[in-house]
Amino acid sequence: MTTPSAPSASAPPPGARAYRLRTGRGEFAVVDAPVASGVEEKGVALLLPGFTGSKEDFHRMHEPLAARGYRTVAVDGRGQHESDGPMDDEAAYAQGELARDVLAQAAALGTPLHLVGHSLGGQIARAAVLLDHSPFLSLTLIASGPAQISDSQQQRVKLLHDALAVMTMAEVWEAILAMGPPEEVGGPARGYGRVEQLRQRWIRHKPAQLLATGRQLCVEPNRVAELAAVPLPFHVLSGARDDTWPVTVLDDMAVRLGAHRTVVPGAEHSPNLDQPLPTAHALADFWDKKRTDGQHGAGTASP
Repeated sequence: MTTPSAPSASAPPPGARAYRLRTGRGEFAVVDAPVASGVEEKGVALLLPGFTGSKEDFHRMHEPLAARGYRTVAVDGRGQHESDGPMDDEAAYAQGELARDVLAQAAALGTPLHLVGHSLGGQIARAAVLLDHSPFLSLTLIASGPAQISDSQQQRVKLLHDALAVMTMAEVWEAILAMGPPEEVGGPARGYGRVEQLRQRWIRHKPAQLLATGRQLCVEPNRVAELAAVPLPFHVLSGARDDTWPVTVLDDMAVRLGAHRTVVPGAEHSPNLDQPLPTAHALADFWDKKRTDGQHGAGTASP
């Protein structure tokens, strides 16, 4: 079931629509792009954004994936941008709670899905798959590593945590802009849209969501062995450079998962923003191959 969405900081791309997806765990703001007219429908993908990100981070991927036959549904998680959540209750944003939200979103869409998670979204997607893999046809991790983020990124998250303890979201945004590019000083990752749109997105995030998920990124255990035992096809996709999880770490994770591996030239931590067209085609190529192979179980490797 759906309900109309509130006005978005960024209009959906052509052919897509924004609405609130009604689930057994509440409503979530989504951008839903159908398959292009006259194109055979091949499948549906659920796209989860990263830390400080939002569904708009996938805007430039909807059209090329629609042209390849895939409906894509990008979602704001609980407390992210246009999806509601408590301001101060961090328990609502525990990883297990967010993973159950993903399972509820999949149930509401009512069809087997390809699951895609960027960065933090990848770790939430992994947690969902470990709870119940049955709604999913495959799992793609975009720039999302096996355990905690790098030391330098942990320091940036700590800066944000300290600022949120004494300042409002609007005050933190102004302080971030005064210090330099937001993604370089512990603030929001780069995103889709102009500065004012990014400011509105930032302010709409719930502080408790940022505090809880930022902490998760700093303490996440290595769960690759658990994931490798799940009977799904895996895809590890990244840019050619990444300060959050080194590319060599992602390479090793892909080997341990027996995963398909894609490195997108000219992209860094956000291939979906840096190089959306080759990233979209890499996803579609992976999904096409799984359809051709008829594989809905993973070829896993020993961790």
